[in-house]
Amino acid sequence: MPVTEFDIIRRYFERLPSPREPVLKGIGDDAALIGSRADDDLVIAIDSLVEAVHFPPGTPAFDIGYKALAVNLSDMAAMGAEPVWFTLALTLPDADEAWLSEFSRGLFELADASGVSLVGGDTTRGPLTVTVQIGGYVPHGQALLRDGARPGDLVYVSGTLGDAVLGLKLLQYDPSGLLQEYPELRARLNRPQARLREGQALRGLARCAIDISDGLLADLSHLFDVGQCGAMVQLDQIPVSTAAQAVLAQYPSWRSLIWQGGDDYELCFCIAPQKQAELEELMASDNLHFTRIGCIEAEPGLRCTDANGSHMDCQAHGYTHFREQE
Repeated sequence: MPVTEFDIIRRYFERLPSPREPVLKGIGDDAALIGSRADDDLVIAIDSLVEAVHFPPGTPAFDIGYKALAVNLSDMAAMGAEPVWFTLALTLPDADEAWLSEFSRGLFELADASGVSLVGGDTTRGPLTVTVQIGGYVPHGQALLRDGARPGDLVYVSGTLGDAVLGLKLLQYDPSGLLQEYPELRARLNRPQARLREGQALRGLARCAIDISDGLLADLSHLFDVGQCGAMVQLDQIPVSTAAQAVLAQYPSWRSLIWQGGDDYELCFCIAPQKQAELEELMASDNLHFTRIGCIEAEPGLRCTDANGSHMDCQAHGYTHFREQE
């Protein structure tokens, strides 16, 4: 007997919501019913992952499920929010039960680790597309927004950059076998870690923030464009992992991908200079890793320097969905 969309929901996605979350009614009704929280603001985000656009064909189903939720959790992190619930719209070319089992396993592994509940969604037939909408809360007036950068502010990033895009490049071209030697690069591509703890710690400290999904320079430009100012970035200060350094030693022409590539889902944020000591104390006490990479300037536009202080061409060529079709 053919598997129906109702069978798929019941077998792979219907679960009781966590009792500690304000989910009054989840899967099984026409819509989910979510309780409100006094003194909090509601935060909502949505992202779609499309095969051959956001992940290569043949990507393991576990990783697709994991990443579909991870990129939405990253949006929560960039807002300083606590994620609570999510919905799933799943478009499938066919009802492959082995694929569904692995997909749901990856999805719920991250959901359980992050304390979020699946409360509803939709299943249909078509090209493989995964859409997740996520909701959460942030204390009233404490959300980290994109606007707020001012000349003199210091620009920081969390973690390391470039791992995911280098993992993708090695999937496409790797005669040296570096991907096998450094599997953490593929893990950063397929299973990004949303910086929820970091985002929440930055409430009341960062003037503005964004998650790095389309490339550092492209996403940073969203922060200073809102304030009609500019930024100076010291490219040699961008934190790079040991694995990424090894790849760049083999393929030096890929170096610009560190600031142009995306998918690392680290945070980029600005703080006032007088908040620097407070940030350093926070890093030490909470074991958080942030690196200063530049500053906001009054002159509009983006400027980059190398290790010698020389200016470099650093156009913010981040990923866009429709530029390739123009």
